[in-house]
Amino acid sequence: MEYKISPSLMCMSLIDIKQQLEVLNRRADMLHIDIMDGHYVKNITLSPFFIEQIRPHTPLVLDVHMMVENPADFIEPIAKAGADFICPHAETINRDAFRIINQIRSLGKKVGVVLNPATPVEYIQHYIHLLDKITVMTVDPGYAGQPFIPEMLGKIAQLRDLKQQKGYRYLIEIDGSCNLRTYQDLMSAGAEVLIVGSSGLFTLDSDLDIAWDKMLDQMRQARHAA
Repeated sequence: MEYKISPSLMCMSLIDIKQQLEVLNRRADMLHIDIMDGHYVKNITLSPFFIEQIRPHTPLVLDVHMMVENPADFIEPIAKAGADFICPHAETINRDAFRIINQIRSLGKKVGVVLNPATPVEYIQHYIHLLDKITVMTVDPGYAGQPFIPEMLGKIAQLRDLKQQKGYRYLIEIDGSCNLRTYQDLMSAGAEVLIVGSSGLFTLDSDLDIAWDKMLDQMRQARHAA
């Protein structure tokens, strides 16, 4: 199985953004963009303006992770800025999930939902068949560099089994501590998209091309062992 690789842009060097984006354009499958409002999580990172600025400079799929309390306030600006996937947290949309999903679709975008570590798959059972992607948080949301939560492997396997049994189309994406220590377990559990950040990519070498080669070598080792 081939795995899609989605670098987290909040972990890249913003000083070297043009050079790093040129490398990622050649090598990545999609780009992961975190939008944090300082309320749903305490941190504040990227924004719709950031999406608008990089959209002309990359042909890659832009996957936007919305760590915000009121997704409806952000969906249209994010869509207009050039996002391809729009992915709110399940807890923020369950009051009006079908309206939110329809809004994202009406803007011509793909729909994802993000599950926090303590949020069960059953929480999204009534609209899981409508999703293009499900992101499993393997760390608590809001900050880079947190330790992996091994209990999430069962959730990933549950989503894999449901997809196979029901014929669902969603991609199973992993966000949090995707690196040499976790690749094998994630692949064995059913991960399909790996979001790589500080530990998985950007700190492996100051030259991003070399760092990417090191990451691929680590993934190959994990794939053979899985």
